[in-house]
Amino acid sequence: MKMTRVYLDHAAATPLLPEAREAMVPFLDGEFGNPASIHARGEKPRAAVKDAREKVAGLVGARPEGIIFTASASESNNHALKGLAAGRAGHIIVSAIEHVSVLEPARTLAKAGFELTELPVDGEGRVRPESLTAAIRPDTVLVSVMHANNEVGAVQDIAELARVAHEREVPFHSDGTAAVGRLPVDLGALGVDVYSFAAQSVYGPKGAAALYIRPGTRIRPLVEGGFQERNRRAGTENVAAIAGFGAAAEVTARRLADWSGEMSRLADRIFTELPSRLDRLVFTGPGTGRLPGHVSVCVEFVEGEAMLLSLDDEGIAAASGSSCTARTLKVSHVLLAMGLPHTLAQTSLVLTLGRDTTDAGVDHLLEKLPPIVIRLRRMSPLYAKLERGEDPYAAAAGAACEDDHSTVEEG
Repeated sequence: MKMTRVYLDHAAATPLLPEAREAMVPFLDGEFGNPASIHARGEKPRAAVKDAREKVAGLVGARPEGIIFTASASESNNHALKGLAAGRAGHIIVSAIEHVSVLEPARTLAKAGFELTELPVDGEGRVRPESLTAAIRPDTVLVSVMHANNEVGAVQDIAELARVAHEREVPFHSDGTAAVGRLPVDLGALGVDVYSFAAQSVYGPKGAAALYIRPGTRIRPLVEGGFQERNRRAGTENVAAIAGFGAAAEVTARRLADWSGEMSRLADRIFTELPSRLDRLVFTGPGTGRLPGHVSVCVEFVEGEAMLLSLDDEGIAAASGSSCTARTLKVSHVLLAMGLPHTLAQTSLVLTLGRDTTDAGVDHLLEKLPPIVIRLRRMSPLYAKLERGEDPYAAAAGAACEDDHSTVEEG
């Protein structure tokens, strides 16, 4: 009997759109030329990169000349922080819930002599503008706050945060990887100086991403040694991936409202129906104003990794915490920054729906998750205490692992 497969980890990777695949094929075969070549073999690759730049810019309300192509959102984030900080000295601000590809470059800059503030968030995972106002100093050289968090679905008020930074003449970067493809994005309205996002967020190929740089923004290249991307990112372009990125961006721009509406409806089913089948659930992130199709929940007394393995046995792909830190077996720095205790944070389950998610898929999750949790709880000494009428966390609070805010490895 064929196993039912349900994919609920779209924050980690997305299936490729047919239109994106079709756009890539010519540049994996006959049209192999270098876009920089002046002979005929360079013409179609060069035109494909130009066309993709226009489509990607159109998706986020930017001008094509503001878009440079990179190989990943992690590269874009590294370029943003290191490029904005280059040639300066002073103070850097990032939020405490950033992706590790922002946190690690920021900490590297701190080791090089910058002072670093990791800005706290509230219990819903949001940065308060007044906190940013209080954190900015005369020597602050950049602020980086992600547009939306891939782990708890919190969407930041980027326009207001950018305004606060610009009042003090501080450049503002935002990692938009989790937002693009789920929210309408207008970079002109947001007012950011630099913005990162990836092709796979819009059902495009891995190996292509973008960095938006507002005209006039002072930023140094991360990859040097070539004139490509207006002298801002050296190296022969990955034409096939860029062409696929452009095609996916064009389709997403046209279909985003429909996709997001359906994903939100299906996520609402999980928020509504799961508590009637399981007790001791703690939904994390904001109740309203969160990413469409995003569900994050702590399932008390069950390790996140154990849930993922058991769900996978039932054909359900999900996540626990950030996709890039799942293999490190570390408790989510996002949940700890939001104030959740260690014992609860390690029970995290993250479900990110996509354009291909269906009611049947949600039905399968709602059918299979409860018995998995019940079985795993029977093996939990904490749950056994609860059943005996004892406080399950009385001794665990002192014995739990220390909260770890140290360096997180990236997968």
